[in-house]
Amino acid sequence: MPPPLAPHGMCLKILNERNTKDGMGSTTKPLKFLDQDYNTLKDNCLKKDQRFIDEFFKPDLRSIGKDLLNQHTMAKIEWKRPTVISKIAQFVVEGVSRFDYAQGEVVGNCWFLASVGALTFQKNLLQHIIPQGQSFYNKYAGIFHFRFWRFGSWYDVVIDDKLPTINGKLIFVQSKTSNEFWPALLEKAYAKVCGSYADMHAGRVSEALLDFSGGVHMHFDLKSAPADLWRMMYHASEAHALMGCETARGGREILLENGIVMGHAYTVTGVYQATFQGHPVQLVRLFNPWGNTEWNGDWSDQ
Repeated sequence: MPPPLAPHGMCLKILNERNTKDGMGSTTKPLKFLDQDYNTLKDNCLKKDQRFIDEFFKPDLRSIGKDLLNQHTMAKIEWKRPTVISKIAQFVVEGVSRFDYAQGEVVGNCWFLASVGALTFQKNLLQHIIPQGQSFYNKYAGIFHFRFWRFGSWYDVVIDDKLPTINGKLIFVQSKTSNEFWPALLEKAYAKVCGSYADMHAGRVSEALLDFSGGVHMHFDLKSAPADLWRMMYHASEAHALMGCETARGGREILLENGIVMGHAYTVTGVYQATFQGHPVQLVRLFNPWGNTEWNGDWSDQ
């Protein structure tokens, strides 16, 4: 077996120490994105008995962005709060998992959702990205916040909870549990950081993994990868690194007979060595953010 690496959490500790003198921009003291203070905004809404509306990322077509939807579809969009979409809306239902969501049919952000899948394995980091204590019941004011690493510092990003819908259904990321809304709200916060939902259309897994961790990015092309790539991935898995992968890009996503999708992004959810008929077999397990369609060859579910 490979020798042990640095203790889990060491990279995060280093990042905490690598910040400005007053600690601003660190995991414990994130900067305020667009100078919006979550606690101040929420308290003001509660005092006035109002629901928050984000002036910097308004629930309108500008936040959707250009060239993502046609005019006919754009005209159908209604922005609704989760409490209107579901009478029993919850922020999180029975914990956060990669199985909570599936990619929407409109925006091509599999790269972002594959990175979210990797994030769900790291509970300490996940609790930093998605601050605890948020709900639709306790002091609810229609305001939520998330944290991302951007250009050398951590930022706290505030959003209102109005989500784009058509006929009462979300048009972007889909929750498999109809009354769970953390995936859609996290996606909206990241869209705000990017500029719009349209600006999330097409990207690299490494982009979001960096924004979720502030870590060091390593990329390998299989055509020129080192011979011991699997062993390196095993080391990374043992060290609780975030990992993803992408298939070769083309004009569009194409489903192959073996279940793999070309031009698509996946989460690496496991690196294992099994023994079959007395011989070692090196395995890598992948998760498809579509929520369906997966490898159907050797070592698959069937």
